[in-house]
Amino acid sequence: MTGSLEELDDLALLQAHREGDPVAFGVLFTRHRDRLWAVALRTTGHPEDASDALQEALISAFKRAGEFRGDAQVTTWLHRIVVNASLDRLRRNKVRAAQPLPDDLEEQAARGAVVGTPHDDGDPAVAALRSDQQRAILAALARIPGEQRAALVLVDMEGYPVEEASRILGCPVGTVKSRCARGRHRLVGILGEMGVTGTTRPAGASDPGVTASEGGAR
Repeated sequence: MTGSLEELDDLALLQAHREGDPVAFGVLFTRHRDRLWAVALRTTGHPEDASDALQEALISAFKRAGEFRGDAQVTTWLHRIVVNASLDRLRRNKVRAAQPLPDDLEEQAARGAVVGTPHDDGDPAVAALRSDQQRAILAALARIPGEQRAALVLVDMEGYPVEEASRILGCPVGTVKSRCARGRHRLVGILGEMGVTGTTRPAGASDPGVTASEGGAR
């Protein structure tokens, strides 16, 4: 039965779950688990919080499947629940912000990332430098407001188009652009304080076409 379920698209799997199939939701979640994990980990900044947020999101999505109205893709709906759970976890556990990030945080997140690490041509010195930069970026990311962080994670680190990020975050495109611009501006300043130069974006994803001077809601 599982084999045939894996051939179904996301919407059909969600519908099968709503109709009582005991396996369908697990197949759906497993299909997108790695990328959902990457978003949760990079948004919360800590494996424990990411794990808790992802578990809460999983339970919420499982129970609320009947509320899905088909006004967005199933993956958008799942990501929205994960991002909301991650931001809730941040608000409830602000003490984490004062704790150092795990050394392997980016390695854990990269498992599900679409925007991968640029090729280092086998040069260990280049790889080490890039790894240090990634850790610095994640440490800086943890110091900006959660809403801006979530926008940057989706757009700059996971490579989502701004329009899709707006659907995930449940806010207008202009708000996502503004959050990204403000977040990037803050990151540049924080990275400068940390002595990191030559990096102005969290990752080498596409530019949504905004500058740090744009206004709008945070």
